[in-house]
Amino acid sequence: MGGPGMRSVAVVSAGRSDYSIYLPLLRALAGHAEAELRVLATGMHLEERFGRTVDWIERDGFPVTARIPVLQNADTPQAIAAAMSAGLSGFGAYFERARPDIVVVLGDRFEMFAAALAAVPFNLPILHIHGGELSEGAMDDRFRHALTKLSHLHATATEVYRQRVIQLGEEPWRVHHTGALALDNVHALPRLGRAELEKRFRLDLSEPPLLVTLHPTTNEHELAGPQTDALLEALRRLDLPVVFTMPNADTAGSVIRERILAFCAEWQKARWVENFGPEGYFSMLRQARAMVGNSSSGLLEAPSFALPVVNLGIRQKGRLRAGNVLDAPFEAEAIAEAVRQALTSEFKARAQGHEHFFGDGQAAPRIVDLLLRTPLDARLLDKTFHDLPS
Repeated sequence: MGGPGMRSVAVVSAGRSDYSIYLPLLRALAGHAEAELRVLATGMHLEERFGRTVDWIERDGFPVTARIPVLQNADTPQAIAAAMSAGLSGFGAYFERARPDIVVVLGDRFEMFAAALAAVPFNLPILHIHGGELSEGAMDDRFRHALTKLSHLHATATEVYRQRVIQLGEEPWRVHHTGALALDNVHALPRLGRAELEKRFRLDLSEPPLLVTLHPTTNEHELAGPQTDALLEALRRLDLPVVFTMPNADTAGSVIRERILAFCAEWQKARWVENFGPEGYFSMLRQARAMVGNSSSGLLEAPSFALPVVNLGIRQKGRLRAGNVLDAPFEAEAIAEAVRQALTSEFKARAQGHEHFFGDGQAAPRIVDLLLRTPLDARLLDKTFHDLPS
């Protein structure tokens, strides 16, 4: 529990992607007189092979109250299941010794699911950010909807997503359209100029690069190798500078990683960066000529930068798209042709004007209000299934 007059808020963070989104919320909570912020770090944050990004959290001045290691030394389906088991046990042990007033989870990763599931026996209230979305090509889709049912409050990016959470049986008063939290970063984070990006990450940005991020499509993880090969062949045909960000710790992520590293070793115009950090990543969105891959960032954050995006495969199937996105299958020439189209003046004009597609950049204060003003009483904890009108 928090100190007198304070509410303890435990924020679960599993890696660079959710930390970048959380950043405006963490800053708002850290500076609030009525909040006791606790960051529970897990997943990729704690692993040297993924850049040990827990150091970012401490460098930024946020309290890392607990470190809960879960990842195994493999990325097979069994290893992911073992990681979930370790997370369930580790978070359960933490909640036993230090029960927060409310728990915050974000998105759809298995680490988040383990944390929320561990909170259930302790009857801890949970706020879930980014529910109601779809990514039908990934197992994350099932985790996201399960997190909705485990949670008591919901902060959605759009009204469409809010209605979908209600469709899942959540009472409307619990579900709030706050806008996408990541968009609070667009104007709040300092911008690194080209020279600073080049120096910090050892890049040559004299010619704007393609920013490429490829994660495993976990519902078809056995195709990670040929899908990566198709993308790399497309990049050879395009013959443009490329900067890769590295894949998440998902099933078959190492297959993608190994191919990217081999490509960068042989292709003079290709570079890779393990972790840009929030400031570096948002600054790269301003420098890139287009984004290619299957990251949700292309759909969620890139519209605010009028950045053309070529989204590959089915990983993001079902998500809302702004006018800056083209979809392409994992076929080398189809990818190359989509990138060529994305770089035309006509498509660049189409990519303009979508800055507020997922919100107005004021999600953090709305979520803080939910966390600190919602009564933590029986009405909140005793959930009733909400049936839609027949």
